[in-house]
Formats: sequence, C-alpha cells, structure tokens
Amino acid sequence: MRYHPSHLKRFHDLPVHDYEPGGDGRRRPLPEPDAVAWRVGASWEQPFEPLWRSFLDEVRSEDVTALVIGLWWEEWDEHGITPVLDLLLAAVDRFPRLRALFLADVESEESEISWIRQGDLSVVLRAWPGLVELGVRGGTELRLEPLRHDRLRTLRVESGGLPAEPVRALASCSFPALNSLELWLGTSAYGASSTVADVKALLDAVGRCPGLRHLGLKNSEMQDAVAAAVAEAPVVAGLTSLDLGMGTLGDAGGGALLSGQPLTHLRHLGLRHHFMGEETAERLRAGLEPHGVAVDLTPADARPYRQGRRYVAVGE
Repeated sequence: MRYHPSHLKRFHDLPVHDYEPGGDGRRRPLPEPDAVAWRVGASWEQPFEPLWRSFLDEVRSEDVTALVIGLWWEEWDEHGITPVLDLLLAAVDRFPRLRALFLADVESEESEISWIRQGDLSVVLRAWPGLVELGVRGGTELRLEPLRHDRLRTLRVESGGLPAEPVRALASCSFPALNSLELWLGTSAYGASSTVADVKALLDAVGRCPGLRHLGLKNSEMQDAVAAAVAEAPVVAGLTSLDLGMGTLGDAGGGALLSGQPLTHLRHLGLRHHFMGEETAERLRAGLEPHGVAVDLTPADARPYRQGRRYVAVGE
C-alpha cells in the first residue's frame, strides 16, 4: 500500500469548501462562514496573496472557525510557507473565532510531501490561544519552540521525513488539553532524524497530558523500535486509540506489542501497512479482537518489497 496525500474533504468536523473569488457574479452564494472549513489555495493562474485579500473582503472572517491553507506558490521552485504565515498573522484580529487551522493541504499532484517547505508553528499557536486543532503537511524546515498552549486538543503532522528538532520541541511543550496527537516520522532519505531516545522523551511528555486518548506515531523507518518504546510507555494505559501504521513494522515490533503492557482496553489499534508474518499478525488479532479491539492488520503491498527491504507508506 502506498498512501498519496490528497485534498481534505472534511476538517474540524466540517466540510471543506474551496473559496473562489466572486468575479463576474456567476458564482453560487457563499456558505455561512461557520458552516464550512474554508480552503484558500492558489492555482497557476491565481496567486495566493490577491486570493487571500479577496477572501478577507468577501467572507465574514470574524465568524470563520476553520481555515485550510492550500497551494501558495506560483512556480515549481516553491517558496516556504512563511510569507503565508505573515499574511495570517497580519489578519489575526479578523479571526477571533478561529478554532482550527490546517497548513499545506497540498496533494501529491501539486507537490510531493517532502518538497513542502513549512515554517514556525510557534507563531501560529501564540497568535491564536483559542486554537483547538492544528494540522500540518510537510516536515521540511518545520520549526517549533517549547511553549504552553492551554486549548490545543488535536495536533497532526504529516511528513515523509520529520526532523528531530520539532519532535524534541514537542517533548518540551505543555499541552494540557491535548486529546489527539499524530506524527508521521518518515524516513531519513527525506529528512527524518529522530532517534528512539527522542520518541521515548515524547512519550514521557504526552504522558503528562491527562486527556490524551489517541496517539499515532506512524510512517517510520524505525517502526519496530517505536513499537517497543510504546509497548512500555505509561501513556498507553489512558488511550482509546493507538496507531503505529504506515511504517516498517515487522515481527520484532509486533512481538514487543504482544509481550508489553496490555492493549485490551483500546478501541482501535492501527497497524496498516506492516511487514509482520502471518503468525505474529494472527497472535495480535486473537489476543485483542475478542476484547472488542478493532485491529487494522492490512499488510503492506508486497510488490515494491525487494530483497527484504521494507519501506514506509509516505516518503517522497
């Protein structure tokens, strides 16, 4: 199985609506500002900045609760997202009700995930203390400073290669309201540099989030080691959902889950795109499904699997 990121259809439990400027007036009436997640994305004919200005002019931004940033560059040698963040910050007072933000809703036909150049998430979190959901696609140049944010409930970072620095920064942040955390760690071929020690430090940190119920540490070339760390992490006892899919999980990682702490309290265990043998997969199924745990054991596509070399679902 290969996963190709595509445009969001829903975000923050709202349908995603592509903003288009009114122009000659033939466009359908705009939806209510708080009824959709507004996607603002450039095209090769429509640059981002004038599209953003038009959005601010036409949409009652003070009632917008969810915002999705799509394509923003004009040429294939795209620039990082920092100029877009500058536009967002300049308009922060116009979005008092913003609760959810997704940065870089860019599909694979527009850019490979490893080509997306991110920016400093700290400025976003500080600008919107009421933000409850933040999603990010792309790990290149992604930055985060250790900080406290009292309202953030959901954080999702999709990456083909997440550098160690933002992972370490997350371990030093305080998110007391965090309910869901998902990180695609990726492969070193595309910038991943976290170590097992970094993962363990992060697990210790999120163990101090009393409301955490979903944890995803996915798409990693060291998925066996991640699974072994998770298998002994105290945070797991409070989870209802755990996802270790999309990576190179094999029998060693599956065995660590089998011999580690009980997982029978979970509602869902995601292991999609794995390289475990049938015996290990069946032991996991037999040990968990009778307890009501929904286990996704869809194996990786064997066709790209050459000479025993495992691969992550999303790299480039």
